[in-house]
Amino acid sequence: MTDHAAPPVDPKHRTASTGGSDWASGGTVFAGVLMMVTGILSVLNGIAGIAADDVYTRLGSYVYEFNLTTWGWIHLVIGVLVAVTGWGILQGMDWARGVGIGLAALSMIEYFMFLPYAPFWSIISIAIAVFVIWALATAGRPSTTK
Repeated sequence: MTDHAAPPVDPKHRTASTGGSDWASGGTVFAGVLMMVTGILSVLNGIAGIAADDVYTRLGSYVYEFNLTTWGWIHLVIGVLVAVTGWGILQGMDWARGVGIGLAALSMIEYFMFLPYAPFWSIISIAIAVFVIWALATAGRPSTTK
């Protein structure tokens, strides 16, 4: 009788079927936390825009120019959706990964259009959205057995 052992699995080459890499798993949790935090900050940003139309600098001529109250409502609605989805990611909800990727992409577009009003925060938000998309797209589904 010959014993045939299975070849060892290199931890650098784990796939989604084995639960994904530790980097991607930790990234998913971090992405969920980032989504909750940026969603709440976006809600606060939206409330500020709705409450006082002169919170942000007015621009002369801008292609994507909206009334600042409109920007407030956009930030408020997207912020609530992002925060709720971040909570869903932390809870391990099946729907949250796909919705999170979609909302992160929408958030990138939102902050690209908002760039002239708050350039520093917009660039940070776009970078966070890129990380969130990467983390949610590369993480494998958690295995039920250990």
